[in-house]
Amino acid sequence: MRGRVQFLAEEGTGRRRDELSSVGGLLRGRRFVVLSGAGCSTDSGIPDYRGPTGSLRRRAPVQYQEFLRSEAVRQRYWARSLLGFGQVGAAQPNAVHRAVAALERAGLVTGLITQNVDGLHSQAGSQRVVELHGSLHWVRCLACGRRESRAALQAQLLGQNPEYAQHSAVAAPDGDADFEPGTAGLPAFQVPGCPGCGGLLKPDVVFFGENVPRPLVDAAWGFFAEASALLILGSSLAVYSGFRFARGAAERSLPILVINQGPTRADELAALRVEAPLAPSLTALCHQLGVAIEVA
Repeated sequence: MRGRVQFLAEEGTGRRRDELSSVGGLLRGRRFVVLSGAGCSTDSGIPDYRGPTGSLRRRAPVQYQEFLRSEAVRQRYWARSLLGFGQVGAAQPNAVHRAVAALERAGLVTGLITQNVDGLHSQAGSQRVVELHGSLHWVRCLACGRRESRAALQAQLLGQNPEYAQHSAVAAPDGDADFEPGTAGLPAFQVPGCPGCGGLLKPDVVFFGENVPRPLVDAAWGFFAEASALLILGSSLAVYSGFRFARGAAERSLPILVINQGPTRADELAALRVEAPLAPSLTALCHQLGVAIEVA
């Protein structure tokens, strides 16, 4: 970590250091909401959608209505998930997650709204978290509502589809993999039903084409009651579910600060935007604000 921070300091004779100093200056004396995206987890080995490691251009994500009506789509999703979930399940929080948790412990962050489904913010110690798009670590039955751990389902999927366990594939950001079962010479994938009622199982995440549950949106808005700024980390905000909070902050005349690699939908709303890697940037920001980060 020291080497990465030193690199930032050496770069910092120019514009990036000045921009990061300005972020610290704008946040000093304020409490703020953090809105995080997939860029926060890339250093944990989970690829993002649209950033430097993004995979959205390689394949289209599963759509909610397609998942409901097509057995073939469900087979394809769960086959990919079998191969991709291991990487998410084994991932550990990185310096970005630890920095956000440290800012909350210091009383500076009123709450964290994350678009990520990997659970790493909570693992790092963040307490006031709204997982806007749900969590890959849980599975829900669409018929009876029963909720069970994804790890338990993983064992069942492996037991019913042993031929797939040896197949390799490139992990994708949403806990599945870039893999087409029908082209791999493998048998049809067996998808188990709910152990309680036999109904359809779905990861407890919000698919594309599905609405974020209203209670989650309301809880996220609640963080703004005590906040006087919004800090956006590692998200292009291409989907409205996250962008709504940038727009809402602007309507409340709250300063919006963005640290991201690549353009974001909130750039025109931002008081300040920094194009920089997140880990050294958040480490530097914590230093500016006098916040100590716990060592992993």
